[in-house]
Amino acid sequence: MGGSSIDDDWELASTTNETKTVVLVGRTGNGKSATGNSILGKKAFSSRLSSSGVTSTCELQRTVLSDGQHVNVIDTPGLFDFSAGSEFVGKEIVKCIDMAKDGIHAVLVVFSVRTRFTQEEEAALRSLQTLFGDKIVNYMIVVFTGGDALEDDEETLDDYLGRECPEPLQEILALCDNRRVLFDNKTKDGKKKFEQVQQLLSLVDTVISQNGGRPYMDELFTELKEGAIKLSEQQKAADSLKGYSKGEIMEFRKQMQQTYNDQLKRITEMVESKLKEATTRLEQQLAEEQTARLKAEEKAKLAQLKSDDEIRKLREHLEMAHEELRKRGENRCAIL
Repeated sequence: MGGSSIDDDWELASTTNETKTVVLVGRTGNGKSATGNSILGKKAFSSRLSSSGVTSTCELQRTVLSDGQHVNVIDTPGLFDFSAGSEFVGKEIVKCIDMAKDGIHAVLVVFSVRTRFTQEEEAALRSLQTLFGDKIVNYMIVVFTGGDALEDDEETLDDYLGRECPEPLQEILALCDNRRVLFDNKTKDGKKKFEQVQQLLSLVDTVISQNGGRPYMDELFTELKEGAIKLSEQQKAADSLKGYSKGEIMEFRKQMQQTYNDQLKRITEMVESKLKEATTRLEQQLAEEQTARLKAEEKAKLAQLKSDDEIRKLREHLEMAHEELRKRGENRCAIL
């Protein structure tokens, strides 16, 4: 975080109305970096099979599409991995916001059809809502990777969701108006690559339109953007100072950068604190849900046992009745 600086690239991007910024989030191994590379049309992010993940910090890459649109793609480390800890996740969230000062046009939530949807992913999405507010879902698009695996099994995404979609994932899809797309990041077919990216960008345009053309921003984005603009203006003013040595001007710039870094640190600590509270609350909620589920299962089990016992007693009564009838029949035959 410390050492973050404002550069000319950011100033250029901030003045380009056509620039769209998308952020990739999801569990380690779901294929975020590979999806980012597919969007960019080049191998910009490190991507390979790894149990521990490849992306270790937020990273921004840019591209210009054939129609002239500028797209910023921000890849994130495993913000959905609870083992990372609130401190790490907090720093990366603030770094992501710092990279997207003009706001986020779409949040791409990446899942893989190769892995099961987990309780941790559900909790992480709840954390995102806690940190950024419920309106963040208005900017979410769900990207399913592993399209090649479904193709090998001659299945569509609808087939997969109809067969494998757990209730929490159904709720997430409902929250984001079923905005979803399937990606095959391994394909060598140029036409297929183009079509899946166009489908995604079409959903991004839908999100932008439905949100009145406004990217997602909150007070954190605003504060960081204002701080960045102030720093940039101060550094330019320092460069034009008269009567100061080069060393003195460098010291002024250093002090200004430190002020901005202190601002980042304060915001990071605030996000970390909020994230810890959200994580604790979610863990408690998940524990309560687990307890309630176990109680319901136990109750169902007891009801089943009671039902089995009643069925057993009924069967015994029927057998006794049959035996009584059989004996009566034998007695009647003996008398005759």
